[in-house]
Amino acid sequence: MKITIITATYNSEKTIKSCLLSVAQQSYESIEYVIIDGESNDETLKIIKRFKLNYQNILFKIISEPDKGIYDALNKGISEASGDIIGFVHSDDILASEDILQQIVLEFNNKKIAGVYGDLQYVSHSNFDDIIRYWKSKPFNSKLLKLGWMPAHPTLFLKKSIYKKYGGFDISYKISADYNFMLGILKNPDLKFEYIPKVVTKMRVGGASNRNLKNIIKAIDNVPVICLTATATEKVQEDILKTLGIPDANRFKASFNRPNLFYEVRPKTSEVEKDIIRFVKQRIGKSGIIYCLSR
Repeated sequence: MKITIITATYNSEKTIKSCLLSVAQQSYESIEYVIIDGESNDETLKIIKRFKLNYQNILFKIISEPDKGIYDALNKGISEASGDIIGFVHSDDILASEDILQQIVLEFNNKKIAGVYGDLQYVSHSNFDDIIRYWKSKPFNSKLLKLGWMPAHPTLFLKKSIYKKYGGFDISYKISADYNFMLGILKNPDLKFEYIPKVVTKMRVGGASNRNLKNIIKAIDNVPVICLTATATEKVQEDILKTLGIPDANRFKASFNRPNLFYEVRPKTSEVEKDIIRFVKQRIGKSGIIYCLSR
């Protein structure tokens, strides 16, 4: 069973070596490595090509051309993949151990499943052993999705047939296409997923792959969006507030559970704000009623 690893790069010379090495040193032998580069103008491509020469046991596919963002690049990687299993290792990240792909493939071989996921460690940008946060996942249960639970996307490996059937990432989502994609497949009762209680990926804090919704919002001054819901559980309410980066959650708690709230996107709403609105709608389900204040 062949596994395809996809890495999207753009001016990644400072971190790409450790990423490549973590893939090249895997004990599992049947690996295809698809690298989609956004026409880097630093040493990224030279480093990748040196690895291709030094690790000829791995089938490298390297494409360097303009793209429409990281999700467009990942979609290109999916279309190029010929492996039975597809996983992502972002250019700032590494696979946590040399035998992790072997263990992932073993799960696919032994069980009729669509995907495998595990744990993730957020680590210092300069030291992979300096663990800042441990994202410990849990065995899959679709009921957890309604509580806002989700496995870490970098740890999720899927059969290629899943992408063939359900497609890739919706690039109209600028910052949460991975969440949108995962939610769609994880809610499907016909698909089975297996959790392995092992660290699959180490993610540098502050890197490109860590630019999730929360960090993007924090990086933009005074994003003028407040989202309230009349139907979310208290746990999900708190999660929404924290994820949106609202500094004083208690200040807004009284606004929840008000009747007659509504959902609005004004014409000048930015792409980031639209993604926030989509994100909140997904977290509370279709029955949620949202009120959004925007420009």
